[in-house]
This record gives sequence, C-alpha cells and structure tokens, in this order.
Amino acid sequence: MNQIDIEKVKQINDVERAIAHLRSFITSPAVERAFALSSTAHEGQLRKSGEAYVVHPVLVAALVAELTGDEAMVVAGLLHDVVEDTQTGIEAIKEDYGNDVAHLVEGLTKIDMIRDSELIPSHSDQKLVVSALTFRKMLLASIEDVRVLVVKLCDRLHNMLTLDALPEAKQHRIAEETLVVYAPIAHRLGISFLKNLLEDLSFKYLFKEDQAAIQKYLQDNYRSIQGRLNEFCTKLSQIMLSEGLCSDDFEILSRVKHDYSIYLKMQRKGIGIDEILDLLAVRILVQKPIDCYRVLGMVHLHFQPLNARFKDYIAIPKENGYQTIHTTVFDESAIFEIQIRTNDMHATAELGVAAHWKYKSGGNNAISLDWLHNLQYQNESVEAFYELIKNDLYSEDISVFSPKGKAFTLPRGAVALDFAYAVHTAVGDGAEGCLVNKEKASLLSELHNGDIVKIVTSGSQKKITRCSWIDTVKTSRAKSNMRANCNHRIRTVDAQSGINILSLIFKLTPEKISEILQDEGLDDQCYRIPREFDFLKEVIHRIEDGLRETSRFGTFWSRKRFRLKSFVYASIEVLSNQNTSDAVFDYCCHPKSGDEIVGFMIDSKAHIHHKMCKNAATMIEKHEPMVFVRWMQQQFNRYHLIISMPNAQGSLAELLTYIAKMGADINSIELGKEKSEHTQYCEMEFQTLENDLNRLKSKLEKKGKIIQFFRTDDAYRSQG
Repeated sequence: MNQIDIEKVKQINDVERAIAHLRSFITSPAVERAFALSSTAHEGQLRKSGEAYVVHPVLVAALVAELTGDEAMVVAGLLHDVVEDTQTGIEAIKEDYGNDVAHLVEGLTKIDMIRDSELIPSHSDQKLVVSALTFRKMLLASIEDVRVLVVKLCDRLHNMLTLDALPEAKQHRIAEETLVVYAPIAHRLGISFLKNLLEDLSFKYLFKEDQAAIQKYLQDNYRSIQGRLNEFCTKLSQIMLSEGLCSDDFEILSRVKHDYSIYLKMQRKGIGIDEILDLLAVRILVQKPIDCYRVLGMVHLHFQPLNARFKDYIAIPKENGYQTIHTTVFDESAIFEIQIRTNDMHATAELGVAAHWKYKSGGNNAISLDWLHNLQYQNESVEAFYELIKNDLYSEDISVFSPKGKAFTLPRGAVALDFAYAVHTAVGDGAEGCLVNKEKASLLSELHNGDIVKIVTSGSQKKITRCSWIDTVKTSRAKSNMRANCNHRIRTVDAQSGINILSLIFKLTPEKISEILQDEGLDDQCYRIPREFDFLKEVIHRIEDGLRETSRFGTFWSRKRFRLKSFVYASIEVLSNQNTSDAVFDYCCHPKSGDEIVGFMIDSKAHIHHKMCKNAATMIEKHEPMVFVRWMQQQFNRYHLIISMPNAQGSLAELLTYIAKMGADINSIELGKEKSEHTQYCEMEFQTLENDLNRLKSKLEKKGKIIQFFRTDDAYRSQG
C-alpha cells in the first residue's frame, strides 16, 4: 500500500483544501450531506491554531477514507463531534444516515466524554485514572464494532499532527496518553504504520533531546546508512534473479527503524545507537506464500543467519493477523533484518483490521479480535483494569503449542501458568504442574517461542490459590482469575477468623457464635470482623446486648468484661480482652510489614501468621483461639549490624530465622568478611518498626557477639 502522506495532511489548514483532500479518496451523497451538517454544527468554531474547527473532522474523515475506503466510517469521522457539540441527537443521525453510521457515532461520542482538555497533569496521582478511564471507554465502546477504534485512532492522529498549536504542558499530556493508550491499540489492531506514526509523534514531544540525538545520528550518517542499504538490496536482487525469479516477481523495500523503536532498543539493552545490531531493515514482497520460503532459502544460502532471530509468522500468524518471515543476517560489516511476505500479507501487516475494508478480499480473515471480547470479564477498578491489560495489548508475542499442536499466542515473558489459563480458566485454576517439551517443569517456568506445553491438573473441581504468584504471571487473564480466587479465599479465611475471634472474646463455641450472628443478621458480614476494628466493636455490642436480654444473669454483666485492650509489640498491635504478653512471628510464613495477617492466642502470646499460610489455615479450621491484630502505622528504622557467630552449619539460618521472628526485614547481607576456624562475621542491614536500639541489641546478643550495631539514620548512636 502507499503510505499516507502525513506532511501533506499537516499542511492543510483551510476548509477548501481539506474537503478537496477528502473528495480525492471518496465521494458520495452521504459524505456530502455529512460535510454540510458538520460545517453547520461547527460554524464559527476555531481550533487553538486559529483554523476553522470543521477542518479537523474533514481531515479525520480523509484519513479514514484513505485508510479504509468505508463510507459509513468516513461519515462517522465527519460527525464524530456533532452530537456532543450541538443539539443534533443520535436519533436524528440514524434517520438521516442509517443505523450503521448512528451506531459508530454513538460509540465515538461515548469515548469523547473525556476530552483532551480534561486530562489531568502528568505530576498528578490521578493521571493513571484518567488514562485508564479513556482506555477502558475506548475498548468497551468498540467491543460490538471495532470500526469505532479505527475512526478514533485517525482522530488522535490528526490531533497529534496539530499539537504544535497547544501549550507545552498540554502537548506533553496528550502525547503521553497517545503513547500509553492509542499506540498500543493500533498495535493490537495490526495497523503497524499508524502505531509507528503515533509512537514517533509522541516521542518528539515527550523525549525531545533523545529524539533530536537519534535524528542527528541518522542525518550525520545518512550517506553511509543509505549506501549500505542500497548495496545490500542490489545483492539481494541479483541473487533472486540468478536463482530464477523475474523482476516482476518481487519488490525490495529498505528502511531504517523508526525513531521510537530505536529509542526502545537503546533503553532496553543499555546501548548507544551505533551499537544496535538491526538498525537496518529490508522487506521483500513476493506473489505467493511458497515464494516466501524460496526467497528465505536463497537468503540463507548466501548470507550467514542469526538463528536466534528467526521467526516464521506465516506458519504461525500473530493474533492481529500479521504474517511475515523474519530473519537477521550478516553481510560483511553490517547486520540486516529481513522481512519476507506476500503483497496481501503486506497489506494486512500495514493496515491490520482496516485491510478488511480497504481491500474487500484483502486477506484479513485471519485477524482475531478475541482479545477485545475477552476484556468483558474484567470487573476491577479502572486503574486495575488498565494495569492488567496494557501489557497484553502492547507486548512482543511468542507462540507456544498444546501437545495436539494448537497454537497459543502469549506475551514474551509468559510462564506455564499463563498458558494454562489461556487454554481454559478451569485448567489454570486446577493446574498442579506442567511438562515443557516433554520435560517436567515449574508452572512459573518462562516459556519460549515454539515450546510444547502440557498442563497437569488436580482432576478435582477445587481451585488452587497462589496469591504470591500473581505478580509473576504476565497475562491479564491469569492475573484476573488468580486475584479473584485469592480474594474469595481471603474472604473465606476472614469469615472463619471473625467467628474464632468472637469465640475467644465471649468464651463461646464457634457453633454458638455462628448461630448468634445468624440471628443478628450478621452472618454474611463475618469477613469484616478481622479487617475493621470499629465493625468488630459494633458486633461485640450487639452480641452483648442479645446475651444480656436472654441471660437470667444479664443484669450482673459488665461491659468491661468484653472491652478490648490494646497491646503494642514493635510493629504489631493486638486488640483483645485477654491479657497478652507478647506478639511473635511464627517460623513458617514470615509475614512482612503490610502483608495480610492473622493472630492466634497461644500461652498468652499472639502468634502472627500470613493470612494465606497453610498452617494458619489448618489452625483456623480447627477453631484455635484468635485475636484481632494489625500492623502499626509507624516509620521503619534501619539498622546496620556486624555480628560474630559460630562457624558452624546452620548458624546463619538460625540467625536469619531469629531476626525474621523479631519482625524485621533484611535489606542486605554479606557473610564471611572475616573468618576463622571457630567463628565467622556476618554483616547486614535490616529494617524494623522497633525504635529501641538497646532492646534490639540485647535480643541480638543472644545469637552472637556484636561487633558493631547502629541505626543508619543516626550514625552517632553507634554501639561498639
């Protein structure tokens, strides 16, 4: 396809040239009527640049026309601001232009409820919320019709082309949203040229110095770069002609990677532009798919390939329909990335979903929009929704296979558990293990292109919760389902814990407490008891009043009997009507500050466990006495320690366990700075909420001889 002449569009700033440009791509009565309505609706309105506002919808429509050639989408582009800016309603548009156009305009209007002028400044904590809300509205408004996204992307492209007229702060805000919201969607829709344009335009405003440096390098080295490209293309052409292809059978295109792509490679690898291996790229277009493999053979016979860089997206297309063979080869002192595809594949690679309208038989059937429909199951806040799926939308993909050969597309870095959830939610929930390429592997094993994965499930309907793994999996599908399972389990644990806490307070059996809560209509709110102290007090009062009324000794009861007292031990506060002597961290789970915790009363001590600890789960099910516990909201104190301890097996493990049970988090550790036959030195930094240095020192002295111990935020308190 011919690339859109962006510079030409950018120079058009009057209505006459704008409508002439639109008419060069499409003319129809509906388009003319829509232009007339848009002109009337926006009469007298000016953009910040001073040009008539109607120039914007006309040029958006022209971009849509050049990209798709679809009349309904072009008309929607002309009318996309009319409903919001005038009294014209959706019903009127439906009557004049039909259901199809009205449906598209309605979808665009929903997205436009958040205008660019309402974007929150970049330094605001609410920035993510706004981007996420825009992101969600765009996706959900387009689930029924992806054409809405295509028109909206053209709208954003024209806004980016005219960004110079806006204040610098607003330029930055809009460019930032374009980079994190619009470019990823263009990528997932397969419209690569539009994705690249949006990225480069955003890059220019967000990282001006970096963009200028890349441009300077390319300009300074233009002759050398172009010379290498021309020489290599000539070699390729001669090879293909000598191998029996005619000049009409192929076309060779050459390019330098686009600016933002170069910048990302530099950032990811920590290298300079002159160190990028595949800065130069060549594309070979042929007639038939079989010709792609013929050309690949010719290339590999004459140039040394880098095996690790070979990818066959013809045999295994990307989800967005992209089909191309990628290979990277050496040629004397230069390295070239070569892409081999047919002309139809090229149209799909450049236009993605838009190829369906641009070329009515345009080889677009392979494009999957399942990713768009899968977003419907999300039920998180807009921020969580955004964080969950943005990586799905904009990540380099890998293809892995089931044992029966079914291909699954996953983001790079995905693990076996991501694959399990891609197969089916039930498979992910019940996954116990896996085989990768017929070898036993962990469910957290990173997958690679071409891996064959078999998931081993428990065979039962029970869901296996793995809350600590949520940050390790990559796909939103895995994260969302695992988080839902964990939230359900935590709620169950909290409900059981609430009953156990009340059981200890009132010295009643858990069965009796459950019966009382049901009578009080509180049985479905038990989960709040270990979470909310005020709610716990409210429940205690209600149960107390009920018991007073039903007990013949009720008049002799004292509320003090059930009053909860606060016991503070370093980082933990215990609230109980039982006398408590200490709070200790059990060895099995070592909860860190901020983790969700539960407390068990054992011999007047509160034993603290992570809420997801297996031992804690067993104790909860056995109705062991429990107390309300929570972290103290205090500042951490950082300490530096050098301690001499026995040079014996297990001594370090014993020390670390001891420190963890004190409620401290270790930041760094170094062993063996000085060592003898009988002793060794251990140097570490740790943090704890305990601020009494002498109390800490006396505890640590039980495990070894302290050489040096002080608070790092107050070196004058150094203890030798």
